Amino acid sequence: MMIRMFCFCLLLVSPCGAAEMESCVYKKAGPRDLKITLLRPPGWQATDHRPAILFFHGGSWTGGVPTQFTRQSEYLASRGMVCCQVEYRLIGKDDPGPPLQAVADAKSALRWVRSRAKELGIDPGRIAAGGGSAGGHLAAFTGMVEGLDDPADDLKVSPKADALVLFNPVFDNGPDQGWGYSRVGARYREFSPAHNISPDDPPAVIFLGTKDPLVPVTVVERFKGGMIKNGVRCEALYYEGQGHGFFNPGQKGTDQFFYETLLAADRFLASLGWLQGGATLTKP
Repeated sequence: MMIRMFCFCLLLVSPCGAAEMESCVYKKAGPRDLKITLLRPPGWQATDHRPAILFFHGGSWTGGVPTQFTRQSEYLASRGMVCCQVEYRLIGKDDPGPPLQAVADAKSALRWVRSRAKELGIDPGRIAAGGGSAGGHLAAFTGMVEGLDDPADDLKVSPKADALVLFNPVFDNGPDQGWGYSRVGARYREFSPAHNISPDDPPAVIFLGTKDPLVPVTVVERFKGGMIKNGVRCEALYYEGQGHGFFNPGQKGTDQFFYETLLAADRFLASLGWLQGGATLTKP
């Protein structure tokens, strides 16, 4: 399906340098325009072949804003990536059901970026998905779970992420310590990345606080073990005593874990050959 693209641009100046920001409609959902905000690196050209990352915000599938990962995007854009912050449909206040629209939108967004790789200066084989909490679920969903596509999508375009950068992700939705089971119920295998691990999954890095009340360490270790058993690279980094959302800038009045997780994400992406040279972020 061809979706008409509407854009506006503004110049963003960040501590990491100047990046061009562009907001584009990737999908029309009834009367609503869903947008992706692109941050392009300094010196970007449409003829480039750069790696990209799509960020999905957290908020229990019911809240949150796409700008959650703006500072991470500014930094990774300064390192040469095209960064995309995704708006997706949230579950309504009176809807007790699963995030059907959110997972469909996540796949639509990745298809939109991949299908326009040439005009966006992106390598279609180096598109990562990242996110926090429910956004981490959506990122993992694009890389690991088949089905629940928007029927209006061009299904010939793959929605599969090539790498995953996951911040306290709720990627296990099953009955054994999973999060979100009350919404997905008996359908959990349709939604839960942890129940869809296979050898063709993308490499992943996971960041988790050891005191996270929503995502136990045992759940992440079980996920990591399943990935490794299937021959898929999976790293899990734990931050002692930290709770849910610990990685957000300014959390509890400090940027410490924002810097630590972002530097670790830099190392992971560099190890894939997606970033060149050393990290340019200095930890406080």
